[in-house]
Amino acid sequence: MYIAPVDAGLEEEEWRSFVRAQGFGHLAASGLGRDVPVVVPTQFVLDGTAVLLHLVGRNPLLGALAEQPRALLSVAGDWAFIPSAWKAIGDEDPALGIPTTYYAAVQLLGTATVVEEPAAVADILRVQLRAEQPGMDVADPLDAHLQRLRAIRGVRLAIEEVRSKFKYGGNVDADHRLAVVDRLRQRGGPGDAAAAAHTLRRLHAAPGKAQ
Repeated sequence: MYIAPVDAGLEEEEWRSFVRAQGFGHLAASGLGRDVPVVVPTQFVLDGTAVLLHLVGRNPLLGALAEQPRALLSVAGDWAFIPSAWKAIGDEDPALGIPTTYYAAVQLLGTATVVEEPAAVADILRVQLRAEQPGMDVADPLDAHLQRLRAIRGVRLAIEEVRSKFKYGGNVDADHRLAVVDRLRQRGGPGDAAAAAHTLRRLHAAPGKAQ
């Protein structure tokens, strides 16, 4: 993933907050001797320095991890298309504006450990349930679903490298970014509110043209 300096993550909590809020991504593992990696869409939980998730035992990604445990979790979202006219303010010609897309993307790289013992799988499921269903009364996985657990594998991805990109107008000055924020709020489409919030947050964190 190419990351321009103005789009680079500002601090650790920025990418962590984004990843936690998304909670869904694509886990990729190349294994050995494959033309393309195996990619699986999956729910996950960010748990300190690791990502926890579970997969059905027949999932082909597990075969790739058995060959070679290195993997990458790709998380992207909070995107919004910015029309060309939105890039012009004041006397600038709207026809000369350059359209773009605002978005955030984080890639977590590391070594995956696969567990298959029901008790170990249940430990991962408990973490996921607490994160996704806080305060909800649910049966303990090991007590209530032992047979189903035998068909599931838990995956723990130990995070060793983080690549974070927050592309929200960092290449232009504050006035141009604020104009885009106003238009995002007026349009109110999917992703617009989140994109506006990211733009303002990064602008306030590092005002001006450079971040």
